[in-house]
Amino acid sequence: MSVQARRVVAVFTSLSLLAGCATPLTRDGRIGSDDGSDSCRSQLVALDSTGNFFAEDILKGAALGAVGGALLGGAIGQNWRGAAIGAATGAAAGAAGGYLYAQQQRNKDQASLTASIAGDLERENAELDRTQLAFDQLMDCRFRQATAIRAGVANGSIDRAAGQAQMAQLRERTQREIALAETISQSVNKRGAEFDTAVETVAPGATKNVSRDTSFRNAQISRATPLRLRPDAASPEIGNVDARSAVKVRPVSANYALVETASGQRGYVPTESFANRRAIGTAPVTRTAVPGDARSLAASNIARRDNFSESVTQAKTAAASGFELAAS
Repeated sequence: MSVQARRVVAVFTSLSLLAGCATPLTRDGRIGSDDGSDSCRSQLVALDSTGNFFAEDILKGAALGAVGGALLGGAIGQNWRGAAIGAATGAAAGAAGGYLYAQQQRNKDQASLTASIAGDLERENAELDRTQLAFDQLMDCRFRQATAIRAGVANGSIDRAAGQAQMAQLRERTQREIALAETISQSVNKRGAEFDTAVETVAPGATKNVSRDTSFRNAQISRATPLRLRPDAASPEIGNVDARSAVKVRPVSANYALVETASGQRGYVPTESFANRRAIGTAPVTRTAVPGDARSLAASNIARRDNFSESVTQAKTAAASGFELAAS
C-alpha cells in the first residue's frame, strides 16, 4: 500500500472515529431523573424516546456524507489532502445528500431505489405520528396541571404563595420540554431535507408543489368561544375570545381554525364560531399517502413536519401566558 493510500485510510478511520465519538446525553441528562412526583412523566419519556430516533438517523446521514466526500476527494486529488477536503465538503452536505448517496449505493436501479425511499418514508411518517401524539399528550398534561393549580388557589386548597411556587416550577419545566420539542423539530427538518433531496431524484417536483399556505385573514368571531391548545374539543382551554371580536384566522381543517387575537394570543376555535365560514377560507387539502408511492408519502411527510413545527410554536406561544395565576 502506498503512502498516499495509507493516509487516505487514516483519514477514513479518523472520520469514523469522530462520527462515533459524540456521546449523547442519557435520558436523565436530557429530561432529568424520575423522583416519582411528576404525573406527566410517561408522556415526557414518550416524547424523548421519539427524539432519539430522529437524532440517530441524522448523525448517520452526516457520517455517510463525510465518507462519500472523502472517497470523491481522494479519487480526484490522488492524495490525502484531496480526501480531507472532500470529507469536509461531504460532511457539510451530509444532511442534504448523505441519505441519497447511501441509497444509491445500495440500489442500482430506479425501481429499487424508489421502493427503498418509499419504505423509509413510511417508517418516518409513523415515527412522526408517534412524536406528534407524544408532544400533544405532554402539553395537554402540563396545561391541565396549570389549570389544577389555579383551581386550587381559587378554592383555597392551595396557599397562593405555594401556588405561585408550583406554577413557577411548572412553567420552567414546560419551557424545557418545549425546547426539547424544538430540538426534535430541527432534527425532523434536517432529516426531511434528506428525504426531499432523495424524492426529487426519483419523483421530480414531488416536494415543490406541496401547498404550505400560512397566511391569515381578517375575520370576526360571531360568538364567545374558548381558545384551545390544539384543534381538538378535548384539548385544554388556554384563553377565550369574546363575541364579535376581530381576529386573524387561518383554517387548519374542516372543523377548526387557528386564530390570533388583537392582543397576540393564539389558539384554535371551531370553524362554526364564524358566521360566514367562506370568509375565513378553506384549509389546504393534504394528499393521502399511498403505501409504496414516494410522491404521496413525501407530501404527507412535509405536512407532518409542518404540523409538528406549528404545534411546537403554538405551545410556546401559549406557555408564555398560560402558566400564571389569576389576579387576586
